[in-house]
Amino acid sequence: MAVYTDVVAEELGAFLAGYDLGELLAYKGIAEGVENSNFLVHTSRGYFILTLYERRVAAEDLPFFLALMEHLHGRGISCPQPVKNKRGEVLGRIASRPAAVVTFLDGMWIRRPSPAHCGALGEALARLHLAGLDFKHSRANALSVDGWRSLYESCSERADEVQPDLKRFLAAELAYLESAWPSKLPQGVIHADLFPDNVFFLGNKLSGLIDFYFACTDTLAYDVAICLNAWCFESDHSYNVTKGRGLLQAYAQVRKLSHEERDALPLLARGAALRFLLTRLVDWFDVPPGALVRPKDPFEYYRKLRFHQAIGSARDYGIEQ
Repeated sequence: MAVYTDVVAEELGAFLAGYDLGELLAYKGIAEGVENSNFLVHTSRGYFILTLYERRVAAEDLPFFLALMEHLHGRGISCPQPVKNKRGEVLGRIASRPAAVVTFLDGMWIRRPSPAHCGALGEALARLHLAGLDFKHSRANALSVDGWRSLYESCSERADEVQPDLKRFLAAELAYLESAWPSKLPQGVIHADLFPDNVFFLGNKLSGLIDFYFACTDTLAYDVAICLNAWCFESDHSYNVTKGRGLLQAYAQVRKLSHEERDALPLLARGAALRFLLTRLVDWFDVPPGALVRPKDPFEYYRKLRFHQAIGSARDYGIEQ
């Protein structure tokens, strides 16, 4: 989450008058993340999150995201629920941006996940995948392998500013993944961005999943690979196999990975690392002037990608064959 577009109190008050949420008491911008403008809104009815959609979020995709949150909640997944206005709509506009109000989830995200946190995440991810199997809508993943080349082309000329010879490295990795990417693994709804800051805990108990604005229909095991990248590396960029084992074992207790999915995991993890390396490079060079946002370090995912390139098999991630 981030703040790219500011909202003045009078404008927000007028917007909220269209909802049955009581009187606006206070609000503040949420500075974490890189995609949308988000505000914690306190009214006489409680706390809510207001999101203004911008950057990579296309307006035509918003009904998918909001309907998915409603569907998952109905299947027992703890996630924010879109709040309907007095006209029964979940989408509105404020500050010339599409916007929605969603319910507030209690909890906090964990800066240094333990193996137990990774296990809770693995279980929740598998439950999400099963809950999404009967979701009637679909959305292509614009940031999967077919979209990586355009990302590369938009940032490659400046890539060597981050790491010497990075442009050549990215070109070679992209060409390999485009030729080797699997196409016949089980598909379904994936979150596609389930980083620690999108998972809330109360103590050691997982209390909810947020930020579904990259959710799409794609390879389920790719979502697992994203989470291995996001949860199982230490601050020195080393892979923690105990965390990986905890995540993978907990996932398998709810949804067992097929042999084909397990065999593809190193390749999927490489793809996930490249995806976030590329999008972080794009964001690194393209922060809007005055935006209250901290772009994330792209070099982190260069180090992770180098690790995945050296992996011999899925056993190296802690999976039980």
